[in-house]
Amino acid sequence: MTNLNRPEWSNDEHDTSSYVPGISSTHDGFTKSSRKLFRKRLKEDPSVIDFVQSILEGDRMILSKAITLIESNAPHHFEKAQEILGELLPFTGNSIRIGITGVPGAGKSTFIEEFGMLLCERGHKVAVLAIDPSSSISGGSILGDKTRMERLVKNKNAYIRPSPSSGTLGGVHRKTRESILACEAAGFDVIIVETVGVGQSEVIVRGMVDFFMLLTITGAGDQLQGMKKGIMELADAIVVNKADGENKSLAEKTRKEFNQILHFLMPATKGWETKAYTCSALYGNGIVNVWNIITSFMDNTSESGAFAERRKLQAQEWMFSQITERLEQSFFQHSEVKKLLPIYKKSVIEGNITVTNAVNELFHSYFKNEK
Repeated sequence: MTNLNRPEWSNDEHDTSSYVPGISSTHDGFTKSSRKLFRKRLKEDPSVIDFVQSILEGDRMILSKAITLIESNAPHHFEKAQEILGELLPFTGNSIRIGITGVPGAGKSTFIEEFGMLLCERGHKVAVLAIDPSSSISGGSILGDKTRMERLVKNKNAYIRPSPSSGTLGGVHRKTRESILACEAAGFDVIIVETVGVGQSEVIVRGMVDFFMLLTITGAGDQLQGMKKGIMELADAIVVNKADGENKSLAEKTRKEFNQILHFLMPATKGWETKAYTCSALYGNGIVNVWNIITSFMDNTSESGAFAERRKLQAQEWMFSQITERLEQSFFQHSEVKKLLPIYKKSVIEGNITVTNAVNELFHSYFKNEK
């Protein structure tokens, strides 16, 4: 008896292999279904007026989109971002700008979260611009500050924006100044800029904040020698963190050592004496004192005129840095320079021309074609 379920490839009548017939259908697998697929309608990009109005109303999602435009390298994004900032400018400048840098392991994120929570509880609106280091290989960043500040990120009066440093020296993003303006227009009256770390190059943040704080820990003596000329002379306060438990006495000793050194350094701000203090961000000890120091600093510098003078100098410095950046972009994007640069680079590497002469030739071609 022939097995009707026997596969066609089997020649053996006694083969017990079998298959289950499939369900017959007229569908060929390619015919489109008559059912209408649901597709989410994409929202159009907000206009400049929409951006401005939403930011002034405190819309955080639109604020984040605006900062993304500000940080973008695309020419059309740059133009739109500048239009937005131009409209927002009259609503900026009404915040306390605080820069925080520190040695690795100093507990910057823990400190900022505890400090930010204190300010939010007192009715302030706090924006944290946290700069993460970018990889020199991939260019990417972890941007993990939101995960390290779980309580603060959930607070309705706080806003945390992590951004990559994108290779910018100074531990800040090249557009951090403009991001500060956007946050101020959104109603945040305390802006905290957290840099990627501390070192000789971590000083650009000084030129964009009112109060500059160095966060450190005990046992940082070797690092102290390397950074005292680069950072300590720029700090308005030095805070020794992790002053708790068995470490409390060591923290107090470190504070005294810092004060002895600060006594011989020129103050970072005219009319203000930089001092060292202790705190424990983990337990919240000394955080109120840090805020009292900052408010005292603001009162002192506002009365003496140092605050207004610093803001004016920072605006001037910002303008010159923008000129430098634009000139650099113009040079490297120039068609003739892009064509000649690989040739002269090869000649320099092979020792056929000096670096100075190669640069002179490139600039000669740049200016010649610019005319």
